[in-house]
This record gives sequence, C-alpha cells and structure tokens, in this order.
Amino acid sequence: MTFDPSEYIKGIQQILVSDKKRIAFLCGAGTSLAKKNNFTKNVPAVTVLTKNIVEELKQKPEYKTIDEIIEEITKSKFTIESFLSNIEGKINIIGNGKLNGLEKKDFKELAAHIKELIHKEVSIHNNITDADYCNMVHDDFAKWIAKAERKYPVEIFTTNYDYLFEIGLENNGIPFYDGFVGSYNPFFLSESVEFFSFSPKYTKLWKIHGSLGWKIDSKSRVIRTNPDDKDILIYPSTSKYENSKKQPYTALIDRLSNYLKQPDSVLFVCGYSFGDAHINERILSGLRSESTSHVYVLYYDILWKENKKVYSLTEDCELAQLALSNNRISVLGCRSAIIGGRYGEWKLQREPDKEDTINVNLYFDEDAPEKDSIPLSTEQQGSEEWTGKGELILPDFSKFVCFLRGMIS
Repeated sequence: MTFDPSEYIKGIQQILVSDKKRIAFLCGAGTSLAKKNNFTKNVPAVTVLTKNIVEELKQKPEYKTIDEIIEEITKSKFTIESFLSNIEGKINIIGNGKLNGLEKKDFKELAAHIKELIHKEVSIHNNITDADYCNMVHDDFAKWIAKAERKYPVEIFTTNYDYLFEIGLENNGIPFYDGFVGSYNPFFLSESVEFFSFSPKYTKLWKIHGSLGWKIDSKSRVIRTNPDDKDILIYPSTSKYENSKKQPYTALIDRLSNYLKQPDSVLFVCGYSFGDAHINERILSGLRSESTSHVYVLYYDILWKENKKVYSLTEDCELAQLALSNNRISVLGCRSAIIGGRYGEWKLQREPDKEDTINVNLYFDEDAPEKDSIPLSTEQQGSEEWTGKGELILPDFSKFVCFLRGMIS
C-alpha cells in the first residue's frame, strides 16, 4: 500500500491554518538537537551526551569501574538512561556490601555526579548570545506562532529541561504561561494549569519533566529561580515513572490528557519516540474520551548502520502496532506511514509541477529516477523512470519548522 504525501500534507496544512482547531505540540529530545544550519547551538543527542558524560567520569580514579557497568548493560544497550537506571538499582539493593568495587555512598555520589553533568550539558543557554537567535530553530518556530491567527492559543508540551522554547518565545515578544505565578520567587500553581482563563491569548508552555531553574523552597512549593545542579528534574532512568506521579508533574501530564479530551484538538508529536509509558498512557486516555481529537506523530526513524540508512518504522515495531490499533494516531515516518490504521510507503501519484499549492521540496525529498534495463553500452537518454518514491523530511524538526514558516512567508 502507498500514501501520497502531497494529499496528506495538504490536510495537515489546512489544520495548521484553521482558526477553529486547537493546536498543540509534544516535543521530545529530538527538538532540542535540531539544527537550522552549522551555526546553530543545540543540546547534544543522547549518544553524544552519553559519550561526553562517560569520558568526564572516567577522568576520576574512583570511577574506574565504569567499564564493568558498561559490560553489564552491553555496549549496544548502553545509554545515559540505562547507565543511571543501573546505578539507582544498585543503590536500592547493595545494603552494606560492595558492587563493582563501590559502596552505597559511592553509587549515590556517582548518580549525583551524572545528574550534574546532564544539567551542564543541557544548559545550552549559557552559550547563546543575541547573535545566535537568527540560527535557532526555536526562534523560527516562535515566529510562526506569532504570525498564525487562531481562536485558541498554541500549547507546547515538552520533556526537555532546556530554555530553548523560552528563548525563542521571549525573543519574539510572545507572551506565554507555564503554570508559575508571582514575581520575586514565582511559584507553581497547579490549579492554574487547567483554569487559565486569565491568560486566554497566551501560548502555553508545559515542561512535563521539569525545567532548569525549578526548585523546592522552605514551604515545599515548587519555585522558579536561577538554575543550578540542585534543580528538580525527572532524570532519564527507571525512577522517572515514579517521579512523574508527584507535583508539579502530575498537573502537567494531566493537562496533556485533558487537552486531547477537548473537541477538535490536534497534537503534533515532534522529536519524541514514544519511549515513556506514563506519557503514552495519557495520550491514549485522552483519545479514548473524545472522538474528534487526533495525534500526528512526526517520527524521525532514520538509523545509520555500517554507513547505510535503515528505517525503523516497520509494520511490526511497537509504535506501528499502537497506531494500527488506533486510527486517530497517524505516524508519519521518513519512508513509510501508518494512517487510518493502515501501513504503507510514501509515493507521489504524479510528478509535481508549478501549479501545486505547496512546494514539494518543503516536505518531500524525491528519489533519483531509476534507469530501466537498457544495457550500459547503449545510449540511455530518456531511459530514466520517475518512481514517485522518496523521503518525507518533516520528521526532522528543523524541516518541519521550515514548513511552518513557509505558510506565513
């Protein structure tokens, strides 16, 4: 089966320009590593983040046993999340003994050090100056929000700790609300997450895994202040599921589910691979309650194995199974998609021309024409065959933002 990308992209464009639809975005780690050009300052990808942290830890003699932990997890499964999960698991079972040559207090110090290094890696704002704004994907995203006329304000849900969305919104003078009230030490007001009638025109920014600068004060309130390594964040480990049940995270994740329970609500998922069960459950819960809401997953599924592109959105993968069983979840991968509960590949039904309302290059990278079976020794002029196949580029957040900007330019 095939899907014509031009038809589905027209549908998405109509949704994005409609002033009757509620529009929200769920943005995962992939949006923070998106680059507009070679000058973009971004948060490193998980593999780079893991490599940087391990290299820094290995410089300390007391952590010479890290290689043992990597062998336990295996190199193919070793990430910063599996690393931190392994350490937290040992803290819970070690008692008065030793593991990997370390005692319980050593593992606690190691876990704290890892979290400090994660905090340092995501604090990209420390390196951003006014001259960098023109190179930021998030600044372009904010420009689209500023120009788009709509009845309902845009809502942004993000698992990222960094300030990239805040920087983009503030640089473009866009008022936004994130659940905090006050001035000297703004504090989180959980009931305002659902009842924000006092700010109907504000863009909403919900940081569902916490943010740099969030802390607990002496009154046990969550406040927003200057960031340091004592910030409260849901760090990547198995404990994140338990932590997500606490405030302020409960109020924020509830908002995601309640958003989808509203009529004509559309959620665009960018840079998130559905790896967090507590988030996935809330999305499905919201869809069960409202028949007119829909989720579009822009799924960047390109992997590189032995210098060759491999696409992970197959019919039997976990995300595909989720979408195949729920026709209100559309997954748009780079070479294939699941739409209306059916799996198929992207293929243009006709060659694009200048009459098309949307420039195909904004969303699709066509494959080179295929040569027919004419022998190489003969002249091949005119022997190339247009296939209509190619790669959808919108799952790359930077390309998706270019597409958004194309609608207002």
